[in-house]
Amino acid sequence: MDFDHYAVDPGSYDEMFEASGALRPEYRALVQSLTELTEAEFSARQHMVDLLLRNQGVTFTVYSDDAGIEKVFPFDPIPRLVAAKEWERIERGLIQRTHALNLFLADVYGEQHILDDKVVDPELVYGASFFRREMMGFVPPKGIYTHVIGTDLIRDTDGRFLVLEDNARNPSGVSYVLGCREVLKRVFRVLFEHYGVRPVDVYTDWLRDTLRHLSSNWGSLPTIVVLTPGVYNSAYFEHSFLARQMGVTLVEGRDLVVEDGNVCMRTTDGLKRVDVIYRRIDDDFLDPVVFREDSALGCPGMFAAYRSGRVALANAPGTGVADDKAIYPFVPDMIRYYMGEDPILPNVPTYIASRPDDRKYIVEHLDELVVKQTDASGGYGMLIGPHSAAADRDEFRSRVLANPRNYIAQPTISLGRHPTLCDGQLEGRCVDLRPYILYGDSIRVIPGGLTRVALRRGSLVVNSSQGGGYKDTWVLSSKHTATEATN
Repeated sequence: MDFDHYAVDPGSYDEMFEASGALRPEYRALVQSLTELTEAEFSARQHMVDLLLRNQGVTFTVYSDDAGIEKVFPFDPIPRLVAAKEWERIERGLIQRTHALNLFLADVYGEQHILDDKVVDPELVYGASFFRREMMGFVPPKGIYTHVIGTDLIRDTDGRFLVLEDNARNPSGVSYVLGCREVLKRVFRVLFEHYGVRPVDVYTDWLRDTLRHLSSNWGSLPTIVVLTPGVYNSAYFEHSFLARQMGVTLVEGRDLVVEDGNVCMRTTDGLKRVDVIYRRIDDDFLDPVVFREDSALGCPGMFAAYRSGRVALANAPGTGVADDKAIYPFVPDMIRYYMGEDPILPNVPTYIASRPDDRKYIVEHLDELVVKQTDASGGYGMLIGPHSAAADRDEFRSRVLANPRNYIAQPTISLGRHPTLCDGQLEGRCVDLRPYILYGDSIRVIPGGLTRVALRRGSLVVNSSQGGGYKDTWVLSSKHTATEATN
């Protein structure tokens, strides 16, 4: 593999190369090993990666694709490396942020001190699409709201990690982290041993422990299920993968029934009580008695069983208010307010369209900003100003003025880049990082996470639904030194 013709973008932070073109120390052994491979040897390894992923069924669903909705997840075999010292800071920052978000959720569904003290605008909370009044005054099992979080990080041009957004409802993607890691370990075995890459396969054990921690069934092992919308959901592969790895049952809403106040699943031996539900469906569809009455994905009576302590849900209903994009700008304030600390990981500067001055700035600078719909995800409901057409900017200007609560805007940040194999050539592509955080008896962060890569040249959108792919993320051991290795 030839790195000699790789072009470093001077306007972005390159993960592998310094601005001078010199290799960053932690990448020396990796680049040496890759350059020693002939084109035929590398192609054979890449073919092995593709074959193993296909055999594992590592897929995702794109609903808008007329050619077929199920796709093999695009995987780039050149891994991203994160030094141990850098990861230690990321981990501390994510634990701090998770604590603050849970304190915020407990407060807004409880005594609402942060609203009374005007730290957060009450109208932003009450106007959030995922704020659930049904959760007011209710304390979930163990007082934990967000048991599984995926927080998206990006690098700025100075190489600092910034938090782009929090995903506190049903963050997806961890199955790709686990599945693709197993594949790459087989393809680059010697490199893994050289670098002392921290393992990620503990995730499903940690997740099972997190779910067990929520159970009120102290007498025996709790019965845990993963609740999926079904095979046509974009993340169904992940739902089935996690259930299988944890050794628990994958269920749909039609498999559940409430009997004598308990949630039970139908089995060949009759009804069996369920203690914990790792639900991968949105609040609206959980219980047609309480939320959307036309939902066929949930179970009637589930929410009443939850409120009465008969079953635990992860994540708790209503957690979506914490990842609403209009609430996101206040997370640093939450950290200071609840914990008396400065944020370890800063936010991206954000304009809130519901504020008159911010709104005026947004509509006057649409060609410079990234405008986001506050309750959208997956790269949808977004305008990237510098790459947009005048008609698109006019449409978003009308949207923002008509419904300012639903929009925020941020400066267009040149995301960090990583060498990526594109049509046989190495080119820099924008990347982000989604680590996964589990909150049970303690808060734990998987060492690494989902590095998403924008495979389209010039694109800033890394979501798989928008043409993005994935890289393995290697968090290096503290003992690693940048010495040479052979493959």
